[in-house]
Amino acid sequence: MNNDLTIFKQYLPESTADYCYNLWKQYQFKFKITRPRQSKLGDYCFKRDKGHQITVNANLNPYSFLVTYIHEIAHLQTFNQYGNKPEPHGKEWKRYFRETFQPLLKPEILPIELIIPLSDYLKNPAATTQGAKPLMNALRQFDTHIDDDSILLTSLRAGENFELNGRTFTKGELRRTRFLCTDRQSGKRYVISSNALVKKF
Repeated sequence: MNNDLTIFKQYLPESTADYCYNLWKQYQFKFKITRPRQSKLGDYCFKRDKGHQITVNANLNPYSFLVTYIHEIAHLQTFNQYGNKPEPHGKEWKRYFRETFQPLLKPEILPIELIIPLSDYLKNPAATTQGAKPLMNALRQFDTHIDDDSILLTSLRAGENFELNGRTFTKGELRRTRFLCTDRQSGKRYVISSNALVKKF
């Protein structure tokens, strides 16, 4: 993707676009906006021949996109400082995540209804926001593509069927913050976020 400020303004809250663009300029990583992935919202990787790369799912609302983007920036910062030595979401990553987000936690930049749960979450951020229900609920307020008959996957019982992105699955066992679900057509199993919005089938 062609990384210019216009792209950042397209996917992020406009009040944060300059800040996030400057992070990209500072760290000079390859930034890719990808198709939706059920198993993750974004990721960071480093390869000796290609350098740093960050990806973020294209279907996230601007505030979810922001949280994911800063999450991955914190991985890059941690790698730059410590290499592969720290735990992926250990104290070093938590510190960078918190410090990098701090300049944005102002009412003139973010909505107050997001600042409060986000500030609480950043005190001890987890590997995923999926388990932080107050933050997830706050972020979901800004979704614009929710159907009236959509429900949270976590509200279904094990063995019940549901539809997601035009495919039908059977809900399985919980694995930390995701459910192991079976694609009814292919028989393949996938981990899907417990807070994914699905349609009961």
